[in-house]
Amino acid sequence: MTLQYALELVGTFVFAISGALAIREREHDLFGAGFTGFITAIGGGTLRDILLDSYPLVWIGDIYFLYAILLGVLAAFVFPNFLSQLRKTFFLFDTLGIGFFTVLGVEKALSLGVRPEIAAIMGMFSAVMGGVIRDTLTNEIPILFRKEIYASACLAGAILYLVLNYLGLDRDWNLLISMSMVISIRLVAVKYKLSLPRLD
Repeated sequence: MTLQYALELVGTFVFAISGALAIREREHDLFGAGFTGFITAIGGGTLRDILLDSYPLVWIGDIYFLYAILLGVLAAFVFPNFLSQLRKTFFLFDTLGIGFFTVLGVEKALSLGVRPEIAAIMGMFSAVMGGVIRDTLTNEIPILFRKEIYASACLAGAILYLVLNYLGLDRDWNLLISMSMVISIRLVAVKYKLSLPRLD
């Protein structure tokens, strides 16, 4: 098992937990938690693959992604109070996840021959659309429309990856630097309550 593959599974697991925990105070049963966790974990990648006409979808082609989702949902259902106390930890994992999935989304789009501009958008979709669907299902304002810098951090990391790729930087270094860009922007924005200018 490669480090990249392990990180993909861990990211899927954490996103499934965040989706399942999002409805814990709404008295939903295990199926409701499972559905929300499932959509959160695979929503972004599935939307990307459908738009790119890439089949089979990742979670259909590799059963271990489905297992990671099921484990995440069960963990949220069995240990909800303990996991809720780790919100800062899961915020960090979520931030790491969006950085990683942004870059992977860009790479997959490029491998399918799309233009760099489209690849950047696909990278952003991979990272954020699962959370958008989760918020919509739970009647929350999608994080995409809040003041927080979230999707724009992913887009910045995607663009940086494309620039460094064009310049011929080694793939592993590019992956690390571009992920770090997304993570750094997100962490600094949350810590200092930064946001993009509003439209009045």
